[in-house]
Amino acid sequence: MSQSNQAPRPSADPGTLLPRSASLALWARATSPDAPVRPAVRAVVGDDEPHAVSGPPADALGVTDLEHLLEAWAGRVVASAALFPGPGDAMGVPAEVSADAVEAEECVLVTLRPSGGRAAAEQGDDGGADLEHWALVPDVQEFGSEWEPGHLVVWRTARVADWSYRTLGTVGSLADAERALVKGLRDATAALVSLDVPRWREDAGEAIANLRQTVDLRHLLPPGDDPRRSQVFQSAARLRAIVDLAGVDDGGAVNLWQADQRSTALREIDRVARRAMAAATVVLPGAR
Repeated sequence: MSQSNQAPRPSADPGTLLPRSASLALWARATSPDAPVRPAVRAVVGDDEPHAVSGPPADALGVTDLEHLLEAWAGRVVASAALFPGPGDAMGVPAEVSADAVEAEECVLVTLRPSGGRAAAEQGDDGGADLEHWALVPDVQEFGSEWEPGHLVVWRTARVADWSYRTLGTVGSLADAERALVKGLRDATAALVSLDVPRWREDAGEAIANLRQTVDLRHLLPPGDDPRRSQVFQSAARLRAIVDLAGVDDGGAVNLWQADQRSTALREIDRVARRAMAAATVVLPGAR
């Protein structure tokens, strides 16, 4: 996917801070058969058209849209995560969906108890070998105009192998993400200064100012969720926005070696941000 040359707007739209896959991963674990799934659907869909689902696992359940999928999952999800792979960094995405996930730059991983497994769950039994492991990759089609954009989203589903240990080992913990983001923001700021971005991009000054603003994400996160997740999403979005700003041009680079060094540094900063977002979504059994 090519990056946009327009200035990022992380402070104007909460949805840019919380990608669809992150939202779905968090809300999937929070669903319950005793509560409606509409709040989860609203949080994931946002301003999109109603999300559709397809693929063998969803087809086997007889569902074609996100709302009915979440209803079928309610009370069955024991683990979930979102991954945000990039070029050269598959981030542990299961091989079955790796190519599509890298192209989409995001995917959701979910582990489910078998149907009718609620009684076992109440006894603390997650089903062992009977657990189902899913991957979902969003296929997003834009329509409309720059002033009135719209999005059609279809979640492509597939069965995959157990992903939990590999994912946690790849992206690390939420505490790891917080530490990495502190250094990443420092390095990213240095990159902006070295490139003198505000001087050669008229829109950069406003965009950089917007990066300092805080956005309330509480209405997009499940009730009672760890507030640190919100902070990680905001910090990661700032990092990725800075990478977008600094990556449009080589700025003051005087030779190809300098340009390559800066590109390498920016890719590493973006990798830190993507892995931090993933870490903020990982919910394994016994955790919230």
